[in-house]
Amino acid sequence: MKITPQHISPEMKKTQKTEVNGTITATSQPAAEKVANSTQTDASRQRMLTWFARVGISPSMLSPDPKKQKHALERRKQILETQKASNLQAVLNIALNVSINEQTSDNLDPDWFFAFSTMAEEIYSPPMQELWGKIFAVEVARPGSFSLRTLQLLKTLTHRDAKVFNKAVNIASRKSNDTVPRILVGYHKRKGLLSFLRKPIPEQINLASVGLSYPDLLSLQEMKLIYASEIESAEYSEGQQVTWRCVNENITLTCKAPGVALVYYKFTSVGSELYKLVTKSTNETYLQEIKQVLSEVFNIS
Repeated sequence: MKITPQHISPEMKKTQKTEVNGTITATSQPAAEKVANSTQTDASRQRMLTWFARVGISPSMLSPDPKKQKHALERRKQILETQKASNLQAVLNIALNVSINEQTSDNLDPDWFFAFSTMAEEIYSPPMQELWGKIFAVEVARPGSFSLRTLQLLKTLTHRDAKVFNKAVNIASRKSNDTVPRILVGYHKRKGLLSFLRKPIPEQINLASVGLSYPDLLSLQEMKLIYASEIESAEYSEGQQVTWRCVNENITLTCKAPGVALVYYKFTSVGSELYKLVTKSTNETYLQEIKQVLSEVFNIS
């Protein structure tokens, strides 16, 4: 039987393909796919329009009429100024609800405050506004806690950057009476004459396995929140003790043998200032792994 076009169902016609010079091409796009693409395009267009509307811009904003053009530009200026005032109000409301026990009679530096307000008015993300509100509350209670250099760096951080920093904070430790956090990753032991006869043991943990990937580390280094390379402590003598506090847990290390040094990533001064503000939660996986590695050369309690 000769097959004519009327013998082909509508569904088959939509997916019919033609071979020309060995190359198969579709003669038409499925209707369902066209509808899906159209819906996706409309949704993307709507998101674009919504974002630009927040800064007072629309596709047909500017008119050839000078009066209408002036009105549109004034309206845009008003939208931007209103948004900046709203940002500052959000930061203030957060600061008013922060409880700070330690107070001082020292006055806030006016230069610091006006620099702070100029930067804070351009913080639009609620999570970042919360961070800026905490900074202001702490600075009022203890002037000098946060440098302008810290604020300038903080202004460049996004909410995503802050989430990466939070990962680092959750695995950071501080020694007693030390304000600088460090991320302990393992140890280095001075090699003895018979060390080649012993079974190799892991000397460092893989931070990626506890949630802090190598790209995260690079990002933190580029933001100048931690130093760019690992650092070794001074060597511990046999029996020497040191206590670290990781979030809410104290870890006391007693060295089993001489010639052992801890290996860690150290927070910068800016990173140390921001560390005080971040809400912390214990990373149990990290604690288990770092204890397991350090137990080779330290007694842990």
